[in-house]
Amino acid sequence: MAAETPLELHRLPAPRLREELRRRLADCRIDGPPRIGHYSRAARGRLQGMMPGLTTRAAVLIPIVDRGDELGVLLTLRADDLKHHAGQISFPGGRIEPGDGDAIAAALRETHEEIGLAPEFIEVLGVLPDHAVITGYRVTPVVGLVRPGFELKLDPVEVAGTFEAPLAHLLDPATHSRRWRRFGEEEVETFELPWGSFNIWGATAGMLFTLREVLGGPPVHGD
Repeated sequence: MAAETPLELHRLPAPRLREELRRRLADCRIDGPPRIGHYSRAARGRLQGMMPGLTTRAAVLIPIVDRGDELGVLLTLRADDLKHHAGQISFPGGRIEPGDGDAIAAALRETHEEIGLAPEFIEVLGVLPDHAVITGYRVTPVVGLVRPGFELKLDPVEVAGTFEAPLAHLLDPATHSRRWRRFGEEEVETFELPWGSFNIWGATAGMLFTLREVLGGPPVHGD
């Protein structure tokens, strides 16, 4: 049977892209080992041995703001003095606590605590496969469609700022770039997503690449 032709997601009008988000995330399979989605194919095998035991479970929300004729991804700038990933671009989220019912509850709670985005503005569409982070976290990305009208209230201890990037731009294969980064003694090729003056990389970029693949777009390692 012939393989399905990847969709040109960045060319889809917002209503069609919204439809694909709802349909494909409802059917997304999340079994299997956690992904390392932002490294080159050759680098992934070398990095497996550097990963500590993924014993800490966490969840993040990928908030997709629905502005009618355009969908935008809401991202955060982490505070500069945090212990892990200081100053980086990320999604709101954190550890799954004992009081959380599941990863979705944890992502919604952390989002409300970090940026003040209330759960009533969020339609949870589904979850992506877990992602491995080099600091030892196993992170479940939760995808949510956010209706306008919300007001953000940032926790300055965690978040230095926020911005929105067009989902169509982030899903366009032409927008990702290659870069070499050093992790310990290893220098590895990574894939990143520039937007304006921002550069999205690391696990945040990996989750966006996974979202593109789940939506029927080309995998990042297919080029």
